[in-house]
Amino acid sequence: MTKKTAYAEEEAARSAETAGPGPEPAPPAVDAASADVQAAPEPDQAAVAADLRDKLLRTLAEMENLRKRTAREVGDAELRGIAAFARDMIGVADNMRRALDAVTPEVRASAQGAMKALIEGVELTERELLKALEKNRVRQFNPLREKFDPNLHQAIFEVPDASVPAGSVVQVVQPGYLLGDRVLRPAMVGVSKGGPRATPASDANNDNARASAPES
Repeated sequence: MTKKTAYAEEEAARSAETAGPGPEPAPPAVDAASADVQAAPEPDQAAVAADLRDKLLRTLAEMENLRKRTAREVGDAELRGIAAFARDMIGVADNMRRALDAVTPEVRASAQGAMKALIEGVELTERELLKALEKNRVRQFNPLREKFDPNLHQAIFEVPDASVPAGSVVQVVQPGYLLGDRVLRPAMVGVSKGGPRATPASDANNDNARASAPES
């Protein structure tokens, strides 16, 4: 080895000692999404449960409203479907009642044999017809002695009668019919005039009587 070469090696060694250790390696890169997930706080279990319960209750309420609305619409469709047929049957019941009203008490008392059987047969048929109508939600009502109600009754004449409160139904020319809670046909009535006005107490009694009006 020459002196020149040895000198170069010594210089290189001294330079390495002076420079010191090399730069440290860079830390590994961290994914931003993973960092966000790791930094996110854990959800409040009670709040999550309350939110799910609220959503469940809202869903149940909406389903119940839908069920009621569907049932109501189906019921209305059924009523509309039988309304025309019910009106025709009411006409048949009216004719039977006219036939029975034409039989005077004297004729009824003296009726025998075929005549008596005919009268009883018409009465039985009328009762069965009214029962069949009632099974299909068609109910007859007779508002005699009730306070006149324009929603249920149709006044066709007035009767001067001071013995009853003014505005009372004193004669029923034709009974009315209800289809469910709707008026299928109003009752044709005669209304009193000239008597004392009905008191609030009698109004309440009339309302109760209307609710439990017997069928004729």
